[in-house]
Amino acid sequence: MAAPAVVTEPSTGENVSESANGPTESFTDVQKRPQFGTRFLTDPRQVFQHNAWDNVEWSAEQEATAQKKVQENSQPLPAEKQEEFDSRANEYWNDFYTIHENRFFKDRHWLFTEFPELAPQQKASQDTREEGTTDNEPKNLLNGEHVTSPHSESTFPGASSSYRILEVGCGVGNTVFPILKTNNDPGLFVYCCDFSSTAVDLVKSNPEYDQARCHAFVHDMSELSAEYPMPDQSLDVIVLIFVLSALHPQKMQNAINRLAQLLKPGGVLLMRDYGRYDMAQLRFKKGRCLSENFYVRGDGTRVYFFTQDELHDLFTSAGLEKVQNMVDRRLQVNRGKQLTMYRVWVQCKYRKALAPT
Repeated sequence: MAAPAVVTEPSTGENVSESANGPTESFTDVQKRPQFGTRFLTDPRQVFQHNAWDNVEWSAEQEATAQKKVQENSQPLPAEKQEEFDSRANEYWNDFYTIHENRFFKDRHWLFTEFPELAPQQKASQDTREEGTTDNEPKNLLNGEHVTSPHSESTFPGASSSYRILEVGCGVGNTVFPILKTNNDPGLFVYCCDFSSTAVDLVKSNPEYDQARCHAFVHDMSELSAEYPMPDQSLDVIVLIFVLSALHPQKMQNAINRLAQLLKPGGVLLMRDYGRYDMAQLRFKKGRCLSENFYVRGDGTRVYFFTQDELHDLFTSAGLEKVQNMVDRRLQVNRGKQLTMYRVWVQCKYRKALAPT
């Protein structure tokens, strides 16, 4: 359920989609890219020298203009119309991936720079379990086999793996496939799911998809009765990239609560999504507002725009502890057309507390 809008990638300023269909860069190249917040515009005359500038301060006038623009489109659609978008959400997302099947850009340059938890060296630094197994799992089994755990009394994909990553809202695999390509840790297993069955089918049909290292499945994270294929406290990392914003705001807390249960003690949730007054929010016209800061696009898919405080409340209410919660105000530049565009993203890392010793 990754965001469908063509947006600008954080590290490059290139126009790319938030739903990509595979990696094109080596891990070494990705490592060389700077983290957010390292390129500052100190001289306005230099604005068109780069594609993007970090942490651009907004003037009081600019902030007031953004607030006014949002208020102008704050009248929500009738309840029956909102119910239609909610009940047909799956249909709209399947239509989106059907239409855009072969139109996804391929690079997500910033992934390993901002989220080193997904990179190969992270496993070695934080996992001290011997022979690539956890204390409660059987040894001497091939990675990715469906095995029976004597403690959970259940069979699940990746049960013998020592480092498990889940991406929720995987789209066509723009996060999953870079991980599989660059992280050759034999103990790694990656789960990925999406609300759209069409998106999951596209992931499974990708030549990079490897059932021995990855398990893709259809899942609605807002549906509490829908079960995940792994047991509670089995995941090291959960990834949410431009996906939480697609949920109805009233369903977000329960969805995060459920994901927190899947994390091991010490496991981390990584999130990046739209921030309040992002260019995409300011472009919505009247008749597209569902509720405060929640909108429907022309294709029927929905999007919410967050503040840092809202996300902090969501994650801490689920029992997670803050590692990072930052807003990235970026000035994106189209040097060919001499245009400037303001983007606002929020990036978070929240960790599940270690069990008391």
